[in-house]
Amino acid sequence: MPHLTSAGRELSATGAERPGFGVPGYAHPLLAPVEWAELTRPGTPVHWAVLNVADGPGVRPDPHCLEAAGRLRDAGVRVIGHLDLARGERPFGDIVSEAHRYLDWYRVGGYLLDRCPTDRDDLPGVRRVTATLETVLDGATGGDRGHLVLGHGSHPYPGYAEIADQLVTFRGPWTEYRWSQAAEWTADHPPERFVHFVHGVPRTHLEEAMRIARWQGAGTIFFTDRTGQNNPFEALPGYWDEIVSQIGPGVSE
Repeated sequence: MPHLTSAGRELSATGAERPGFGVPGYAHPLLAPVEWAELTRPGTPVHWAVLNVADGPGVRPDPHCLEAAGRLRDAGVRVIGHLDLARGERPFGDIVSEAHRYLDWYRVGGYLLDRCPTDRDDLPGVRRVTATLETVLDGATGGDRGHLVLGHGSHPYPGYAEIADQLVTFRGPWTEYRWSQAAEWTADHPPERFVHFVHGVPRTHLEEAMRIARWQGAGTIFFTDRTGQNNPFEALPGYWDEIVSQIGPGVSE
C-alpha cells in the first residue's frame, strides 16, 4: 500500500486546506431533517454534499429540497447534483437535461456522476459529458468553476483523473476497505483528488479507517457504521460528533 499523503498539502480542488466530508446523498429532507441541519453546524468540514431528489432532480422543483439546498449554500457548503451514468449506458441528452434542471431549480455548484464507467474504452464518452457539464456550469455561474466528481467506486483507468476534479476510488464495506490498496498511479496526484465512501465501519475501528484514508491519499471521505441493502449513507453515522472532531476543528456545542 503506497504512502500517498504529503504533509501540508492544500485541498484546493475542494476549497479546503484539510481533509473533510463528501456527503454521498442523505435521504429526503423530510425524512432526514437532522442530517441536513448538521451540515450547516459550525466546525463541520464539509467539502460538498450531494442532493439526490428522486434518482436525479425529479420532474418539478421540490420545496423541501429547495429549502435544504438554500440553507447549505448560505452556510458556505457546496451542493452538487446526483447524475446517474449507469456505467455508460444512459443517453447523453438525458444526462445533460437533468444537469440543467438541477442548476435551474437548485443552483447546484457541481455534480456527482454516479456509477461512472472505469474502463479506458468508455473514457471518450465520459470526457464528452464532463466537458459539457463544465460549459453548463460556467455559463450559469458567471465563470465560477463548478465541481465534478466521478463516482466510480473503484480505481478507474488513470486517464479519468484528467477530466474531473475528484474521483471516488472506493465505495463499499469496511470488510473490504481495511484490506484495500491504492492503485500505483494515484501517487502522481494529491489527496484532494480522491474520495472514499465506506459503510459498516465499527466505532472501534474508526481511527484505523482514518489512517487508511490518509495512507492511501484520500482527502475527502464519508465513513458510517450503518449498513443495509439500500443506501447506508442516507443517515448520520452513530459516531458523527466523534468523526467531526477527528478531522475538523471540533464540534460547536
